[in-house]
Amino acid sequence: MTDAGLGLRGGATPLAVRMRPRSIEEVAGQRHLLTPGSPLVALASDKTGERGSVSIILWGPPGTGKTTLAQAIAHSSGRRFVELSAVSAGVRDVRQVMDEAMSTRDLYGIATVLFLDEIHRFTKAQQDALLPGVENGWVILVAATTENPSFSVISPLLSRSLLLTLETLSDDDLGILVDRAVSDPRGLDGKFTLDDEARSSIIRLASGDARRALTALEAASVSAGSTPAGPAASGAAKKSTKKPVITAELVALAVDRALLRYDRNGDEHYDVISAFIKSVRGSDVDAALHYLARMIEAGEDPRFIARRIIVSASEDIGMADPQALVVAIAAADAVQYIGMPEGRIPLAQAVVHLATAPKSNAAYNGINAAIADVKAGKIGRVPKPLRDAHYAGAKRLGHGKGYKYPHDDAIGVVEQQYLPNELKGTRYYVPTEHGNEREVGARLAKLLRIIRGK
Repeated sequence: MTDAGLGLRGGATPLAVRMRPRSIEEVAGQRHLLTPGSPLVALASDKTGERGSVSIILWGPPGTGKTTLAQAIAHSSGRRFVELSAVSAGVRDVRQVMDEAMSTRDLYGIATVLFLDEIHRFTKAQQDALLPGVENGWVILVAATTENPSFSVISPLLSRSLLLTLETLSDDDLGILVDRAVSDPRGLDGKFTLDDEARSSIIRLASGDARRALTALEAASVSAGSTPAGPAASGAAKKSTKKPVITAELVALAVDRALLRYDRNGDEHYDVISAFIKSVRGSDVDAALHYLARMIEAGEDPRFIARRIIVSASEDIGMADPQALVVAIAAADAVQYIGMPEGRIPLAQAVVHLATAPKSNAAYNGINAAIADVKAGKIGRVPKPLRDAHYAGAKRLGHGKGYKYPHDDAIGVVEQQYLPNELKGTRYYVPTEHGNEREVGARLAKLLRIIRGK
């Protein structure tokens, strides 16, 4: 069977590389960066370099188009394009590029675009070597990183560059890429039929990563090309003219992953996240990890999972373990910082902490009750001793008169009315006997006896 029959064209060049956009117009997604007049569009459309130059740092998850944008800029602008990888390049390589760029500019008036992939892997000394070229305009640096530049790029380089954040590709963006790859001569050239279920599976498994989507499509096309297309294929004398069909089963076989029934916008999305939260609330750590794994494997947005974990830390655990919120926020920051798939590890740590922590919804109930009273009109005037007494005429109105400054008291707590008269004696926060809240409850009882004189 020929390479074309296997879905492979152009030798061993991967489909994701062959389908890389040749111009800004072909780029799918990142519309917020590609509006008319934006820095990226201006850089791509400036053929002469007369508009000046600005170096750019592209920050985003894998497969969102950082390399694609850099190469599209180079192809569109007609500038000299040099590409380095921080994995293999050293200070000597950087300085050589700078020297050549300066000579090319001075001798021929041609600007150089330097694309530096994975700049976060560069040491401080290597990044320092970029500064003269960027500052003097010898090169227009387009750097890409999957890690937060605030932590991985030196400040002088950050201050001389424009930081642009790429977003995870939407399902619609991935659909455009997959459909184009099926029909484009650079891709599968219309030699395969991609059924709807397989298309949805590829998009879901990709989790916003264009490279992952195209790799899955290519692998499935190899399987489809090796499978008889129909009954006619069994006859040696009769060669079937029917196109091989890429099915969801072939996609699952190709990527070696079970295809979970999970629609990110449908019932399964809400059912699984509901079961996840209820498992954490119910302290079943194994069930919580199971549903976490289902969401991760189905391509759920890890930022959505992290947000739900943060909410659960306050709603279901609260003051029973105040560290739960700290751990949840740290996990969310970690996912943003390191991305997936490694992000699954801090997410799992946070889930285990929350599921095994003592539980209390007292803070959650307290704010809900307070809001209900406010909505019902139970507001009242702020007691005069608590009102602002700093503006002219405030003291004449009695504002601040009689206020007792707690720090003047030996124990730092004084008897004083803080709630409006209409709500005097109201309790919103009622701690449980769970975990840290047992101590909070005992302390709060003593505080209330002093503050309210009971």
